[in-house]
Order: sequence, then C-alpha cells, then structure tokens
Amino acid sequence: MAASFQPPRDGPTSSAAGNYHRPLIIVTTLFFMWGFLTSLNDILVPHLKSIFDLTYAQVMLVQFAFFSAYFLFSVPWSKIVNALGYQKTMVVGLLIMGAGALLFVPAASVPSFALFLMALVILALGITGLQVAANPYVIVLGKPETASSRLNLTQAFNSLGTTLAPLVGGLLILKTAPAVVEQLASSVSYRVQQASSVKMPYIIISIALVLLAVAIAFAHLPRIAEAEGRAREKTPDSIWKHPNLLFGAIGIFAYVGAEVSIGSFLVNYLGQPDIAGLPPASAAKYVSFYWGGAMIGRFVGAWVLQRVKTGYLLGGCAICSAALVTISMLMHGHVAMWSMIAVGLFNSIMFPSIFALGVAELKSLTGTGSGLMNMAIVGGAIIPLAQGVLADRLGIHHAFFLPVICYLYILFYALRGSTPNSERYANCLEVVYAAQGAGSNNRRYPNCLEIVQRSMGTAVAGDLGADKSIQ
Repeated sequence: MAASFQPPRDGPTSSAAGNYHRPLIIVTTLFFMWGFLTSLNDILVPHLKSIFDLTYAQVMLVQFAFFSAYFLFSVPWSKIVNALGYQKTMVVGLLIMGAGALLFVPAASVPSFALFLMALVILALGITGLQVAANPYVIVLGKPETASSRLNLTQAFNSLGTTLAPLVGGLLILKTAPAVVEQLASSVSYRVQQASSVKMPYIIISIALVLLAVAIAFAHLPRIAEAEGRAREKTPDSIWKHPNLLFGAIGIFAYVGAEVSIGSFLVNYLGQPDIAGLPPASAAKYVSFYWGGAMIGRFVGAWVLQRVKTGYLLGGCAICSAALVTISMLMHGHVAMWSMIAVGLFNSIMFPSIFALGVAELKSLTGTGSGLMNMAIVGGAIIPLAQGVLADRLGIHHAFFLPVICYLYILFYALRGSTPNSERYANCLEVVYAAQGAGSNNRRYPNCLEIVQRSMGTAVAGDLGADKSIQ
C-alpha cells in the first residue's frame, strides 16, 4: 500500500519559517470549511430521522456514508497528492465538495434518503482529498518540534466551523421540525416540505466552495521539499516499520468514532425526558457548545503543547473524556447533559496530537502515512452505526459505553503506542554499539540486531549508519 512520495508540483520551495505564515492562513480556511460541513451532519441526522421515520441504526447511515469515503478514497488521494502536489489536490478536493453540496438540491426535491447518502459520499470524497493534502502540509510547514502546536491551531479553526454549523443548521434546517409525532406522515408532500429546508444552505455552501477553490488555485503556496521523496526513487523504508503510525491509525479510528458518535446522538440525547427534554431546534444550540468546547481547547492546546509533551497531554484528555462520558451514563438531568457536552473540551487536542505523533519521523513517507491515517477516519462510519444498533436495543443513554472504550485505547496510545522508532529502539542501539566495541555483536546480540535491521530506513537506522556499521 505504501507508495513513493514524489515531488508535488506546487509553488516555489521555501525554507524560512517566516515565509510560512501566509500559506498557513490560506490552508486554515480549508480546515474551517470541512469542519463546518462535517458538523452539519449532526443536524442532518435528527432532521432526516424525522422526515423518513428512521431508527437510530438506519439514520446513522448518514455518518456511515460520509466517513466511509475516508477509508475508500484516502489511498487514491495520497497518490493524487504524489502526482499533482498539495495545492492542486486541494483545488480538486474543493471542486468535488462543491459538486457534492449541489447534489443536496435534487435529493431534497425528490425527496430520497438514498440520494442524500449519495450526496454525502461525494461531499466526503472531496473532504478526504483536503484532509490528505492539508494535514501533512501543515505538519511540515515549519519546525518539527512545533508540529503538534501548529496543527492544533489550524484544527482550532476547524472547530470554529464545527461550532457554527449546528447554530446555522438549527436555524435554517431544524426550524421546520415537526412539533408532534402525528405529523410524521409518509406523504410525499410532507417530506418535500421538510426536506426543502436543506436546499438553500447547501447551495450557498456549494458556491462558497467553488470560490475558495479558485482562490487556492491562484495562491502561491510553497513546496516543502523535505517531505517529498524524489520521483522514481526507491527507499528501504516502509510505513509498516513505524509502529507509532500503525497504532496512531487505530487511535484516529477510535477518536473520530467516539467524537462523531457523541455529536450525532446529542440532539436526540438531549431530547430525552430524563436528560433535558429539549426540542430539536433548542438541542442544536447545545451541540454548538459541544463543538465550541473543542474550539476553545484547541486554541488553548496550541499554547500548552509548546510547553507540555504531546503524549502526556493526550493521555490526560483521554482520561477526562472517558470519565465524563461514564458520569453522563450513570446520572440524569443536567449533570448527564453537561458532562456529555463537556467532553468536547477534552476532545480538542486529540486528532491533531494523534496525527502529529503518528506521522513523526516518516519523512518521505509523510504523504503515504497521511493516507493511512485518513483511512482510519472511517471510525466515524463504523462506531456511530454500532452505537445506533446498541441504542435501539439498550437505549440511547447506555449506548455511550462504546465511546468510553475508544478513549481508553487513546490513553494507551498516548502513553505507549505513540513512541517513535528513535525512542522505541534507543536501548537496542546502545547494546549494538557496545557489542560492536567488543567485536562480537552478531553472536551475542542477534535479537537486538534483528530489531535494528528491521527498522532500516527509519531514523534509527539512519543514526546507526552515521556512527557505525552493523555489517
């Protein structure tokens, strides 16, 4: 699955950190847009559930269709990045997103749940391209030691989009939500009337995406030579030799699944009589608090991560998130309501931190590693669907034990799984060096040599080759 990362054909190469401010601002707008569109699904879920009279499991096909695109198209997009470069890939992704947003108009006119799902797949296809190109671009757009902080800052604007989307969606889409269950007739006229509220927001979004694509196309974004492999150059390195990447992909799967599950169920959860008993339009405002907490946390996290080791902060946030979801499951009323909403604050630094830890030391494999990490976003398709099945059987209140399991895995990744090869095999290198001095390394320390040799092409092998030979 690994592919060589060829030189993107973008703008001129820039190495001065000061030259990266403008391109970073430009790319940040992309984070805002895909955050807005992703969070808008949380409003579509209760809206389409009422229109088509769906179960929790059925309506979670919205998230399944959307996030499955990451699994299906991340690797193809990474190859497109290799061929076209970061900038052109971003433009193509934006244009596909614009086409997907425009498809909501015929889906609402019919109306058809299947067409809505198709529009979501195409929209997510474009967003996947943006993710594969923009995330690693931000990682390498500056000093490696500040990569987590930089990605957290751009993700903060992603969270600004996720915060505003429920407010806009609640105002424009859920304003027509029926007040009584008897209105849930199966007549076509009723469905057309309710679905029509989706048209105008997505038409405006489509126009905005096309305009943004034009702006990105004419922007001068620097080419980051260090993160690019040379064309047709073969390397002994492989993404499968980086455990921090492989464990990180599972971490992304768990994190996105947990975050999307909570956001998707919030409107219905807050509408439960034993929680808050809120109507959909009112509950949508509290979904903004959930995503707003993530936005605040990411702005703060960008500063904290310059002073605290990424793994430690990630582990602490995982513990807090798991504890808050557990409290919400055990309690009722406002305690259950606000403890679940507060999870958003501790979700804040998880994605950028896991991503930065996962692609650490990949160098020329950064693009391919990004593709694998983005494939793992399919967790947003699998886990909400699984939780929907649980909610239909156990009740929505107790189905949240699934996100708790996800946060516990993230705790493991933060403390153990995220260790890069340069640290993971550090002790082994010391043994090999000592053995070489004794002239008997191959006989006395075969296991250690095997470990180091398996990691050839990584930072460990590079350090070893710079000092001594293990031949």
